[in-house]
Amino acid sequence: MPGTGAEAVVKQVNIHQAKTELSKLVERAEAGEEVIISRAGKPAAKLVPLTKVRGRRRLGLLDGKFKIPDDFNRPLPESVLRAFEGRK
Repeated sequence: MPGTGAEAVVKQVNIHQAKTELSKLVERAEAGEEVIISRAGKPAAKLVPLTKVRGRRRLGLLDGKFKIPDDFNRPLPESVLRAFEGRK
């Protein structure tokens, strides 16, 4: 995201350096950096951080905690529909 300060840092290393410093490069990726691995000066691969995987969702977790109103599926009022569609 340009301009937000959230840009990923990109580091370029050759294959030999990547082999000898793999643990350090993985730590940098875990910290949010991207590492480009080059062969003969040409980019060949990219080491990037993984996104966090959520745990399993439990069904029925909120069972009985709230009630869905009987009119939940009733069509929206015309004024609300117009607002969603950008009409006046």
